[in-house]
Formats: sequence, structure tokens, C-alpha cells
Amino acid sequence: MSMEWFDVVNERDEVVGRAPRAEVHARGLRHRAVHVLVFNGRGQLFLQKRSRWKDREPGLWDSSASGHVDAGEAYDAAAVRELREELGVELAAPPQRWFKLEACPETDQEFVWVYRLEHGGPFQWSSEEIEDGAWFDPGVISRWVRTEPAMFARSFRYLWAEVERRGGRAEP
Repeated sequence: MSMEWFDVVNERDEVVGRAPRAEVHARGLRHRAVHVLVFNGRGQLFLQKRSRWKDREPGLWDSSASGHVDAGEAYDAAAVRELREELGVELAAPPQRWFKLEACPETDQEFVWVYRLEHGGPFQWSSEEIEDGAWFDPGVISRWVRTEPAMFARSFRYLWAEVERRGGRAEP
């Protein structure tokens, strides 16, 4: 596997350098990521259970698709790539941007653009990336996050709190 490189950014999300993935995480440097929330026509959200082989937060429930923005890559391009790599969804254009999270400990020092997409599946996920996946009503997710937070990736819990602040709606 080739070494992944990320853009290192300042507090305004401006690129100030580049570093390998391991160094970015070890030093807690600010960098970029995307999360895509995929809703079906009934308003249910598809969540993925991260593969137990993942180096960070294995086996936890997370956004429909998510990942780092590679060095030199734009947020929108990363969202399209992650949907293809993780769920087998091919898009001609990026999904709709919904909101942006600031880099903080809860996001692992990642600036995160959160996207929303309506897509009913089916999905073809990579077992290297995803162990399982299922559709859930937003209210079920909210209760589950409150009662069993350890079942979810830290950044998803933080992201989901923002979705709830927005009224828990699937609409932007």
C-alpha cells in the first residue's frame, strides 16, 4: 500500500504544508475530511459499520461514507471518491454540501464538509472498509447514540449532534 499524504491546514482551513497520514495523526495536525450522509426516499439514513481491520475506530457505526481528503484534492472530489470506494456509488457531480465542521478534538483535528445525498441503493461495499451497513430512521439513530455512544465513531457522534441541532431533518 502506498503512503497517504494529506494537506496540513491552519485554523482557517488554508493549506500550509503536506505530511504523511501517520505523522498528521501522531502530531494532531489539522487536516481535511468528508462525510456523506445517504438518505433513501423514506428519510432513512444508511450507516456503515466500519471494518474491524480499520486502523482508526474499527467496528464502530459511522456515516454512510467518509474519509480523508488527499493532498491536493478538493473536498467535492473526495466526497465523490469516497462514495465510489466505500459504497460503489458512481456520481457525475458531487453530492449536495450540507454543513461544515471546524477542526477540533471531536473530529480528530479534521475540517469536515458534510454532504447529503438521496440514493436508495443497492450498495456494493468493500469488506476492507465496511463490515456491515443498514438503513435507520433518524429518531432511532438519535436514541441509539444517546444510549450507546460507544457503538459510534467519535466524529459521527459529533456530526450527528449538529444534525439534531438542525432539527434532525434529512433536508438541508
